[in-house]
Amino acid sequence: MTWPYQVGINPQMQIIAKRVLREFWAVHNQAEAPLKAWYALVDKAEWSRPQDVKDEFGTTIDFVSDNRIIFDIGGNKYRLIVHVAYRFKRVLIKFVGTHEEYNRINPETV
Repeated sequence: MTWPYQVGINPQMQIIAKRVLREFWAVHNQAEAPLKAWYALVDKAEWSRPQDVKDEFGTTIDFVSDNRIIFDIGGNKYRLIVHVAYRFKRVLIKFVGTHEEYNRINPETV
């Protein structure tokens, strides 16, 4: 019998840099609950392709180059950009900010 995952490999997504989220919600208190909710969903997700993310988050996301995803957080008050390595089940937080801060960056290079 072949096991679908290597021993010691978690099929769920590993989120890298939760500290970035904590530091952001320490300044923007209203972002804490929606960011914790996002984290809880993604931490248990088993994404293997972009469609898996779309199925879970629907129209609250946008895809950009380099496997980056932009999430609308807290009713679009905040933006979160991550890079997803589907093969390795990793989500790297690249940016979290207010919508105004997001308007000043390039989501493809941040």
